[in-house]
Amino acid sequence: MKYVVGIGEALFDCLPDGRKLGGAPANFAYHVSQFGLNGWAISAIGDDELGEEIVETFEKVGLDHILPVVEQPTGTVKVTLDSKGIPQYDICLGVAWDNIPLTGDMLYVARHAEAICFGSLAQRSETSRETIHAFLDEAPEDALRVFDINLRQNWFTAEIIAESLNRANVLKINDEELDVVATMLLGVPTVSGKLIAEDPEKTREVCRELIAKYNLKMLILTCGAIGSYVFTDTDESYVATPKVQVADTVGAGDSFTATFVAQILLGKSIREAHEKAVLVSAYVCTQKGAMPVLPDNLK
Repeated sequence: MKYVVGIGEALFDCLPDGRKLGGAPANFAYHVSQFGLNGWAISAIGDDELGEEIVETFEKVGLDHILPVVEQPTGTVKVTLDSKGIPQYDICLGVAWDNIPLTGDMLYVARHAEAICFGSLAQRSETSRETIHAFLDEAPEDALRVFDINLRQNWFTAEIIAESLNRANVLKINDEELDVVATMLLGVPTVSGKLIAEDPEKTREVCRELIAKYNLKMLILTCGAIGSYVFTDTDESYVATPKVQVADTVGAGDSFTATFVAQILLGKSIREAHEKAVLVSAYVCTQKGAMPVLPDNLK
């Protein structure tokens, strides 16, 4: 049996209207499972009520998981939304997902994984970073290793990003993150008040340079309301973002990544996978929280 894994943070997003289960890798695993694939969420929880609630929620939705209990408390993030529903995050330190231990069960799942999604946030601590690296190194050579970069606050370094790209074969990044990475790793100068993604030719140049430098199979670039791209070393797909009534955008990018990966694993073309990912992430923007149930017409 093949597994599709999100490894890293599992936490509660504390939104203005209450807390919602989230964390990018957990969101990824949840959404992958909605397409009939064997999604697994790997993280760590505290010996507390929030940890128990995460386990109960995953079991309720049928999401397989490995969540060792550690001494630190289950993670929480205070999320505030601006007038457009765009989230800002205040991420607590010293929490369970900063201390994910490597277990035999994790290594077993790694050896049978056909896709793994990981980000930069859980790598802010050495313990979780070493576990994520060991997990990736144990996976089959042909597994998709998706670095969904998810830069948050100042919890990243050039070294963490470069090491992750060297272990990845797919990069998922947004327009603002592309500016940071292009400056940090490629030495591309920033232009005050203007994103690289506002210049299509510069976008192509930077994305293809990242693909070449880190030997990536694909680079997925999301640009909010403008649209999104998927680049390979030879091809390019662009899809405009549909206009929807936004409730919040929490988890929308994770649903995009999960949908794209699921469709590729189900044998769809890059273009087909891209189009479905756009539709699913647009739907998630119309819902509260990161883990809504998808309607049948989107599965």
